[in-house]
Amino acid sequence: MVKHQNFQNTSLLIRALTHRSYVHENPQEGEHNERLEFLGDALLTYLSGEYLYRRYPEKGEDELTRRRSALVDEKQLAKFAIEVGLDRRMRLGKGATLEGGYQNPNLLSSTFEAVIAAYYLDNNYDSEAVRAVVEPLFDSVPESIVEFRSNVDSKNRFQEWVQRNITQIPPKYVTVQVGGSSHAPEFVAKVVVGEKEYGQGKGRSKKDAEKAAAENALARLEKSK
Repeated sequence: MVKHQNFQNTSLLIRALTHRSYVHENPQEGEHNERLEFLGDALLTYLSGEYLYRRYPEKGEDELTRRRSALVDEKQLAKFAIEVGLDRRMRLGKGATLEGGYQNPNLLSSTFEAVIAAYYLDNNYDSEAVRAVVEPLFDSVPESIVEFRSNVDSKNRFQEWVQRNITQIPPKYVTVQVGGSSHAPEFVAKVVVGEKEYGQGKGRSKKDAEKAAAENALARLEKSK
């Protein structure tokens, strides 16, 4: 999928592999991949939802939603990116490279989304062509991993800990946009109980940032035992 010979328009693939840090350092290189990320995210949400709907006819909306989140979350998309070799193909600026960009799950997952969108456009907006690529990847994720991730909600677990140990009042999440573009924003969230901050997290949506903050809070609690 990610090889030049699989694309009629190779410039689409090159754009999909190009992070904004690379364009910042090389302005002549044209457009970065953030618009493609936006489209790829939408495609993966749709295709994973349709895939799960067919695969699990007995499961309800809540379970399917949790499984979809597990199948296309940042960590899993980053693994897909590595499987298809994007970790070696991303075009990053020097700063992003020095910061470990080629191993950064956020950059890997974003690039995977962009390449999916580029492939969709290169195939004349044919979602079936994309389905043929992504469903084998979905199939490769062990059932046990999808089930585990779908059943473990960090926000719920942290709230349960708070209500067992501190107060019946749910934790409060303070979430703000800290960067990115209108198509690919970046958020940071803090989770607070009373006046005390328990964790922080970042994500490309408010939901992801709050989930990361809850995971950070749980990790801190584990270390303090």
